[in-house]
Amino acid sequence: MKKIILTLLAATVFAGTLASTAVAAQIEVSGDAYVGAYSKYVWRGFDLSPDDKFVVQGGTDLSFGGFTVSFWGNMSENTGELNEVDVVLDYSTDLGEMVSVSVGNILYDVDAATDTNEAYLGLTLNVPLSPTLTAYYDYDEFDTTFVTFGLSHGIDLNDALSVSLGATAGYFFDDPNGYGTKQEWLHNLDLSVGADYAITDQISIGASALYSAPLSERAKRIPLGRIREEFTAGGAVTLAF
Repeated sequence: MKKIILTLLAATVFAGTLASTAVAAQIEVSGDAYVGAYSKYVWRGFDLSPDDKFVVQGGTDLSFGGFTVSFWGNMSENTGELNEVDVVLDYSTDLGEMVSVSVGNILYDVDAATDTNEAYLGLTLNVPLSPTLTAYYDYDEFDTTFVTFGLSHGIDLNDALSVSLGATAGYFFDDPNGYGTKQEWLHNLDLSVGADYAITDQISIGASALYSAPLSERAKRIPLGRIREEFTAGGAVTLAF
């Protein structure tokens, strides 16, 4: 909890400083806030809500000059309390016309688990299907690396309605401080579909579904959390500002 308090303070100072700079330099500041309900919480193939009939998830993003500060939380239906809060600091920019890069840090504060941090680096080709390669390195508590390769495609059906499709495969590098296997394996595959409808320029509603499955026999036998086939769906309301 100390880590998330310090990170929240740092993020607040970071956001305030950059926002002040943004105003001075007339850089546009934008953001959003959202909340939704889903049948379960699936993360990297793991069902993190086995005791819940559903979960409520929400957050907010503040962006300025390529920087984004994000806060995200998951609330358990079973307890009615937040059991995870994440803080993300991100910087994204284009490296020419063909490549975009994102670099940042994710702080995870999860009940009944040790707070930890991941640094990440992602590269996206600005071509059809937007192929993206991202590496996440837990430099804090677990010293593990998770690499994903994803494809996505969005379609605007009209001025208000859009749909999106996505596929992401993960590869995991373990360490003695992680699961303790000192091995690596194909992890999981996520297939997603979503639709968003703009009610006004600021308010939109969306629905999404995610199917996740293990990609190897090793992934099915991970200690303390075996990967299984999972499915979750739900909807959310977003306010842009």
